[in-house]
Amino acid sequence: MSMMLLALGIATLLVLRVPAAFAILGPCLVYMIAGGRSTGLSLRMVTEAVDSFPLLAVPLFILVGVIANHTGIAERLFEFALATVGRLRASLGYVNIGVSLGFSWMSGSALADAAGLGKVEVPAMMRNNYPRKFAVGLTAASSVIGPVMPPSIPAIIYASVAAVSTGALFAASIVPAALMATGLALAVFIWSRWQTGLRGEPFAWRRFRTATLHVLGPLGAPVIILGGILGGLFTPTEAAAVAAAYVLVLGLAYRKLSLRDLGSIVRDTATTTASITLIIAASGLLGWILAREQVPQAIAEAMLGITDSQIVFLLIVNVLLILIGSVLEGTSALVITVPILLPIAVQFGVDPLHFGVIVILNLMIGLLTPPIGMVLYVMSPVTDTPVHEVFRGTAPFLIPLVAVLLLVTFVPSVVLGLPHALGL
Repeated sequence: MSMMLLALGIATLLVLRVPAAFAILGPCLVYMIAGGRSTGLSLRMVTEAVDSFPLLAVPLFILVGVIANHTGIAERLFEFALATVGRLRASLGYVNIGVSLGFSWMSGSALADAAGLGKVEVPAMMRNNYPRKFAVGLTAASSVIGPVMPPSIPAIIYASVAAVSTGALFAASIVPAALMATGLALAVFIWSRWQTGLRGEPFAWRRFRTATLHVLGPLGAPVIILGGILGGLFTPTEAAAVAAAYVLVLGLAYRKLSLRDLGSIVRDTATTTASITLIIAASGLLGWILAREQVPQAIAEAMLGITDSQIVFLLIVNVLLILIGSVLEGTSALVITVPILLPIAVQFGVDPLHFGVIVILNLMIGLLTPPIGMVLYVMSPVTDTPVHEVFRGTAPFLIPLVAVLLLVTFVPSVVLGLPHALGL
């Protein structure tokens, strides 16, 4: 009964649009006080949840993404992609996906990618006679590559909650993210067969050479991040610090940053970091309560009573996580669900790294799904498009994303092959 009341309290506060951290923390504190437990214990659980060296990477990777947005790196990637594939029919569709894939190496947030890239890509596509619905939908769909491709903020949080290697989870996420980009590109290819008016531009070596020179600096960021981590030169947290310093130097070299800009960059980084940290802290207390009440064990017994099939379990998890991701912000959904579902997944023989990628991919697809898919609501004001039109444009691209999700779910080698090959 106490767990039902706790769940009802959290759900009610979330529906009332109370910030997720306080929606979780409030009912948990009521539970602790009603049970005669000290507030000191609550404070210790909250503090221990964020007392983690790997979590230091979160504000640093957020800083990398904020600086990248301020320094025009998206525009440089856009010009390079256009110079490379501009001769193809519907080339701006492929450019859209390529820029999202390239920018994802510096930003681990779908919402930041949707807001930053949407301002560049959608107007460019509309100037070249692409339907608004297609341009907005593709930009929204491609933005969810960012939180899957490392450096992924959800991956860092999952690794901390699940006590797995951040570097191994980064490696496990590379192939699924590439498959997402491939699936979206295939969707653009099929759509373009009926768009005879969207002709490409002739390839120009001079334009390609100039665009390549302009993009060499930004492309150094993924080399530093992944090369350093997978090469054993530094930890993910140290890689985040080095990458932040590198992108900051790029911004100064490009003369895109001033002292005034640094103030707003630090403010944006601190604001985003604080919201994520509060959610993680509140989830620490919630996780302690769930463990004490043996909620994961009870749910596991119930699931085993329904089925002993790993396939059926994963199908249920996929549906559940997409529904949760459609109404909750990704970090909130992750820290609430992982402490419950991961122990059950392990009992069904699912590798924690494999399960981590499944969780993240599901929650990112949820960001594109009504009623509250948050990417939809970000794209609407950025592109001056009604939310229902954003979803109508995004809906066709859910098909390749769900296909990739099913492949990742039922073919574990897609996820585990690279980390095993690297000995992680």
